[in-house]
Amino acid sequence: MFSYSSDKIRNVILLGQSGFGKSYLKEAMSFTAHLDSALVVPKEQVASTGLELFSIPWQDHKYNFIDTPGSSDFYAEIKSAFTAVDSAVIVVDATSELQLGTHKAIEATDEQSVPRFIFMNKIDDSEANFADLLAQLREQYGKRIVPFHLPMHNPTFTGYINIAKMTASEFDAKAQACHDTVIPEVYLSEVEPLREMLLESVAETDEVLLDLFLSGEQLSDEQVQSGLRAGVLDGSLIPVLCGSTLHNIGVRTLLNMIWDYLPAPTDARISPDQNLPFSGFVFKTVVDRFIGKISLLQVRSGSLTAETVVTNISKGQSDKIGKFYTYNRNELIEQTTAYAGDIIVLVKAATFSTNDTISTDAKWPAYEAIKFPTSQLFVAIQPEKQNDDEKLSQALQKLQEEDPSITIERNLETHQLVVGLQGELHFEALSQKLKEKFGVSIITEALKVAYRETITATVEVQGKHKKQSGGHGQYGDVKIRFSPIDTEFEFSEEIVGGSVPKNYIPAVEKGLRESLTKGVLAGFPVTNLKAVLFDGSYHDVDSSEMAFKTAAHLAFKDGLTKANPVLLEPIMDLTIFVPEQFTGDIIGDVTRKRGRVLGMDVHKRGKQKITAQIPFAELVQYAIELKAMTQGQGFFEMQFNHYAQVPQALSSKIIASATQA
Repeated sequence: MFSYSSDKIRNVILLGQSGFGKSYLKEAMSFTAHLDSALVVPKEQVASTGLELFSIPWQDHKYNFIDTPGSSDFYAEIKSAFTAVDSAVIVVDATSELQLGTHKAIEATDEQSVPRFIFMNKIDDSEANFADLLAQLREQYGKRIVPFHLPMHNPTFTGYINIAKMTASEFDAKAQACHDTVIPEVYLSEVEPLREMLLESVAETDEVLLDLFLSGEQLSDEQVQSGLRAGVLDGSLIPVLCGSTLHNIGVRTLLNMIWDYLPAPTDARISPDQNLPFSGFVFKTVVDRFIGKISLLQVRSGSLTAETVVTNISKGQSDKIGKFYTYNRNELIEQTTAYAGDIIVLVKAATFSTNDTISTDAKWPAYEAIKFPTSQLFVAIQPEKQNDDEKLSQALQKLQEEDPSITIERNLETHQLVVGLQGELHFEALSQKLKEKFGVSIITEALKVAYRETITATVEVQGKHKKQSGGHGQYGDVKIRFSPIDTEFEFSEEIVGGSVPKNYIPAVEKGLRESLTKGVLAGFPVTNLKAVLFDGSYHDVDSSEMAFKTAAHLAFKDGLTKANPVLLEPIMDLTIFVPEQFTGDIIGDVTRKRGRVLGMDVHKRGKQKITAQIPFAELVQYAIELKAMTQGQGFFEMQFNHYAQVPQALSSKIIASATQA
């Protein structure tokens, strides 16, 4: 593929709910750009779980598209893609009501300040209702929703009218394409209110245009086009197109409009100065079992040619970029030069990772790292085959390179391998990749809570270890005061007169610290304990460090049993983001989960931020529950705060369960 200058590049993210036709759109664009001799229809619709880069040459320009998963479980992929794009196409389904996926896509592009189009797909379907869906969009998002198209039906779909250019396109079923024509007179009454809607929205982007519009003057085609582009670029206008990816309707118009209205990298955040040193940012890593490690990199400044020696700014090491490529119809096509703004593919780039900044200038500043969403769902897993432990560990590390939103923890207390994910679909995708890519099947187990034990009273006890078995015996005697404290553990001594020699005191402390790993109630670790060694005795011949360690163990067990031991559970700080209409349900649910609401504030765009503290034991399935309560619109952030006493009734059940295990 030829190299393209920065102004001839468009980087576009494809967004939309699963099943709305993003995969079909990719095939239709490839066919329209003559990359395929026939329109390929995917045989099976499988929801994607990762972003996919593909490039299309269009009229001497290069379009880099990044297709993204439709489920919010894979929002990390969308976060990665947004770091490399300047605009978006949101695919919606004309046969359905306004869906959650569309709301999320518009919300995401608002947050990222990315210009976008809405492509209303399946417009040729008998169930399609362009007018109703447009009205819903306008009701939800106001005048910035601008109709560019009006579908024509007679009675079935025959084509569409371009409201902006006031032309029509009739569908040719045999050629699977549309050809331009004049607007049929029968549609003029429908076109006029939509044209007025478009002109009003365009006029509001500029004071001069608004004055002309309000005074009743006709806006010229140049003024309309200029106002439209300005409004699209600043986000105040969202054009709505219609078409059918299945029959390649409206796709050519979409490709042309991407060039006419959406920004080049140099319009957004990329410097056009080719004299700058080369720098780039790795926004995605893929581990391919045949090719190896693949890095997707956006050139952020200067230009890159093959065999260039670079510095990995993030890792402080040198490397060489050999050949690099672009994706074209799922094939790697070698590229000779990549200019600022372009997106390229590096293969066998073993030292590169997501979030790495690469440059020919060793002092080039590192680009801001992608902030991936925090884990929403925690699952304890183990390999189906006992001998696959190491294989599973290596596979998880490679998948974490692909998807840094996955967290991996081997909990030393519960002896479980716990993965943190975004939801059930995210976990299903992880399981499938482990099996298909790495040959590791996994099974799940109930997630164990890392409980603690502590005491609530102060006691003084004696621990005495005395044993005679011929020759030297064993003798250690300690008196220890145990009391509750706020810190994890504290040891001190108040020995007077050498009742316990100083050289044995460290052994007493060591014995106590070793004892902290297992409490007297259910064998959970002990915390918030203060121990003061205040007396004891020794034997000139039989005393030893081991004897005093053993005496400390005995004192520990006796002291905790007598000091009213209780069970503690981890309490989490929870920040919950939900639409305003669900706040009552969420607050009620927090109470049912033995939690307490700390505050509630307006977040943004109709969402509320609720802060609360809830026991972790109540949050194991919270990602699933929150989605159910908020129709998939809620999410949360969580972190550990402190340990608190478990209610007696619940404590008894936990202890009984732990002692039976």
